[in-house]
Amino acid sequence: MDRYLLPVMGLMMVYTGVSEAKETPTPNVVFVYADDLGRGMLSYYGQKYISTPNIDRLFQKGTAFEYAYGCMFSAPARASLLTGYHDCRTDKWNISAGGKKLNTYEKLDSAERILNSQRVELKVGDLYLPQVFKRAGYVTGQVGKLDWGFTSTRQQIREHGWDYYCGYLDHQHAHVFYPRFLIENDTILYIKENTHPTEGRGFEGESPENYKKRWDMKGKAVYSQNIFLERILKFIRKHKDEPFFLFHSTQLPHGPVAIPAVHPEVKNRTDLTELEKEYASMVKMLDEHVGLIVKELEKQGILDNTIIIFSADNGHETYYTNGNRCLKSPIRDMNERVFDSWDYPYRSDRTGDRFDGNNGFSGKKWMNWEGGVRVPLVFYWPEKITEGKYSKQVVASYDLLPTFADLLHVTLKYPKDGISLLPILLDGKETLPETRYVYVSSEEGPAVIDSEGWKLRYNKKKKMYRLHFLPEDYQEEKILNDIYPDVMNRLQEHLKEVL
Repeated sequence: MDRYLLPVMGLMMVYTGVSEAKETPTPNVVFVYADDLGRGMLSYYGQKYISTPNIDRLFQKGTAFEYAYGCMFSAPARASLLTGYHDCRTDKWNISAGGKKLNTYEKLDSAERILNSQRVELKVGDLYLPQVFKRAGYVTGQVGKLDWGFTSTRQQIREHGWDYYCGYLDHQHAHVFYPRFLIENDTILYIKENTHPTEGRGFEGESPENYKKRWDMKGKAVYSQNIFLERILKFIRKHKDEPFFLFHSTQLPHGPVAIPAVHPEVKNRTDLTELEKEYASMVKMLDEHVGLIVKELEKQGILDNTIIIFSADNGHETYYTNGNRCLKSPIRDMNERVFDSWDYPYRSDRTGDRFDGNNGFSGKKWMNWEGGVRVPLVFYWPEKITEGKYSKQVVASYDLLPTFADLLHVTLKYPKDGISLLPILLDGKETLPETRYVYVSSEEGPAVIDSEGWKLRYNKKKKMYRLHFLPEDYQEEKILNDIYPDVMNRLQEHLKEVL
């Protein structure tokens, strides 16, 4: 193997459409959760500079969703996914800075004692996603970024239902790709070859100085994603004869940009900067690792009995500023006009973003525009989940927990914000039993989207609402407050629940 690949809403009850089945199905589940990957970075959605054939194949062979929603950024996204509650809630997990207590392994034990005393957890009996699988007799494993939120502890990871864990305990520490240590179960996994003082933290912005720093490889011997791939393949081999749930919350392609080698597909392109080539290589590595995971499942003879899910936590983010293109802090266009989250939204063509990672939407990460919260989502299960289906149903990442509780006949003591997607995935239906409302948060305020594609955004500073109809307004340009007052009032009532 070459150097590039391996140097080592309103509350809704769970739909129970399969509850009368005589036997509980026990397919393996592998979930690859990309970080800051706008759907426009996939060639399935039209990406022109790089190809993502392995991820594309899942979309072509599975059931994908046009209106799939994550969160505004990754820490609440993981928490929402693992709890089954939307990120407009304030009582299910705590929001903190992260990165200030678990950044050195010498202080790990004392830091964990502090974090365990301050943590916010669900009620006893209110299940996390891995606990759903545990109730059904599965072995569970997570590889990659931390368990949930901004900081985790080894005690939390065990209590949340993970049998195996390899990754970080801190949100900020997960932004380095050549870590001096990771956590593997209850032990510290020392990576002695990685001695770089910043653990290889990359440098944003195209410049000769930053290029030199990025490619000074002294003390940067082992790339974290390659460790994760090795652990993933090992987990599959070890548990191939029993049902398992494997969650890979990858760092890719979150910045700052860092990669052990530029991918051959983009190496000689003259229309990309060196930093853009490196970022593209992170996306290529993600795609190739997805391919290797699928290949391993096939090699072990369990691909046909495995559900593969691919998604991302939030919308696109830019990590490859060059000159006056893709400017940040504050985010502004090429004429240095600052983007306004209300009247002048971020768009790729306004910043000179060649990749158009937000797929032509308005907005990006941190915003409740579609570019900030709409994500790729596909389910693949050969001969079980409808092949080549592209559903227009409005869904969210917090639907996964109720979906698998439904599939595995696990009773949820407490109703979640999500709903089961089995009617679409297994029965081929286009609509769900009743109108549902998906909620997304952002720094400017929350938004709600209903099953028909009506979206109401709220700006908490201006104390203003804006109504859009997404099927006819891809970039959220048309304000329909006065034209559809009944819809406006209905969505306002739902949005009031989270204000």
